[in-house]
Amino acid sequence: MSADALLPDEAVSLSKEEILRYSRHLIMPEVGMEGQLKLKQASVLLIGAGGLGAPLGLYLAAAGIGRIGMVDFDVVDFTNLQRQVIHGTKDVGRPKLDSAFDSMRDINPFVRLERHEVPITSENAFEILKNYDIIVDGTDNFPTRYLINDACVLLKKPNVYGSIFRFEGQATIFATEGGPCYRCLYPEPPPPGLVPSCAEGGVLGILPGIIGLVQATETVKLILGIGTPLIGRLMLYDALGMKFRELKLRRNPECPICGDHRTITELIDYHQFCGIPQQTPQEAPVTGQTDPTVIEPTEVKAKLDRGDDFVLIDVREPHEYQIAKIPGAKLIPLGELPKHLGELNPNDEFVMHCKMGGRSAKACDLLRQNGFTKVRNMTGGITRWSDTVDPSVPKY
Repeated sequence: MSADALLPDEAVSLSKEEILRYSRHLIMPEVGMEGQLKLKQASVLLIGAGGLGAPLGLYLAAAGIGRIGMVDFDVVDFTNLQRQVIHGTKDVGRPKLDSAFDSMRDINPFVRLERHEVPITSENAFEILKNYDIIVDGTDNFPTRYLINDACVLLKKPNVYGSIFRFEGQATIFATEGGPCYRCLYPEPPPPGLVPSCAEGGVLGILPGIIGLVQATETVKLILGIGTPLIGRLMLYDALGMKFRELKLRRNPECPICGDHRTITELIDYHQFCGIPQQTPQEAPVTGQTDPTVIEPTEVKAKLDRGDDFVLIDVREPHEYQIAKIPGAKLIPLGELPKHLGELNPNDEFVMHCKMGGRSAKACDLLRQNGFTKVRNMTGGITRWSDTVDPSVPKY
C-alpha cells in the first residue's frame, strides 16, 4: 500500500481554506463544525473504481472524508466511459487508480488517498480492511461480495453495499451490530452463469450514479450519526418505472457467519464457494494438448476460408447482432435455441459464439444434451474475433 499523504494524521481542525470549502456543510446544524471534523477524521475503503466507485470516489472526496482507500487493479477501457465518470477519454489504458486519484485530488486536495492496486483475496482482505472505519462494496461479482461480507462481519466493519444491472439497482448496509449481512439476504450464490454480468446484459450508464450516490449518502450518515441508515432495509430502484421500493431485512439467527451459532470463523475460497474455480497457470492446457470442446477465432476463420462444412451459430440477441456480426453466422438467440433444435442436423459440425463465450458455452451444453456430438465453443466470442481476426468488427 502506498499513500498520498495530503492530510496529516494529526490534523484535528479545519483550516481557513477548508472552512470555506465546506461552508455549505458547516451552516447545516446536522453537520456543523463538529460533523465536518468527524468526516475529516473518518476513513473509508472503496472496493472497486468502476461504475459504483466513480460517484463514490468523487462525492466522498468532495464531502471531505479525511482518508479514502481504493482497491482496484484494472485499467481504463473505452467501454467504461459510458458510466465510470471518474475517468475520461484521455485515461484509456491508464490504471484506474491513477485516473480516479487524479480526479479526486482535483476535487479536494485536502483528502488523503491510499492505493491498493491488487485483487482483494482471502489472503489480503483482513490486512486491507482492518485500517478503515467503513467499507463500501462497489464490486460486480459474487465471490468478491461474499468475501467482503465475511471479512466485514469478522472485523465488525459496516459494509455499505450496492449492486446494479441493466435498469435496476439496490443498496443497503450490512454487517452492523445486530443487523443482517449479505448471507442473510443471499444464503447461497446463484448457479454459475445464471446471472449475466453487466458486460453481457448491459447497464444504463446513469444507474451506477444513482446507486453510488445512495451508498455515498449512507456512508456520510454513518460517520455523522444522523438520519435513518439503510440497516435492515434493502432499497430497490427501478429506473424504467422511476420507482423506489423497500424490503425489510432481518438478521438470520441461523446465518453461518452472523447468526447465533457461527460456523464460519475465517475467510474461505470464495470462487469455489460460488462454483467458479480460478484457473492457475499450472492448470492451463499443456503445450500440444487441445480442448476438443473449444475453438479459437483464428481457427474458425481458417475453416471459413477453406469452405469447411460446418455451421456457425451466433446465440446473441438481435440488437447485438445489429452492432457487430461475423459473416456467415446464423443468428439463433440462446433463449430461442431449444425450439430450433428440430431444424438442426445432429450429424453436422457446429461452432457456437456469443459476445465473450459464456452464453455460447451454455448453447454447446444444450446441444450436447440433445444428442449433438460435434459442437465447439468459440473462445472469447466476437470480442476476441475483433482482437485476433478482424479489427473492423466493432467491440461493445
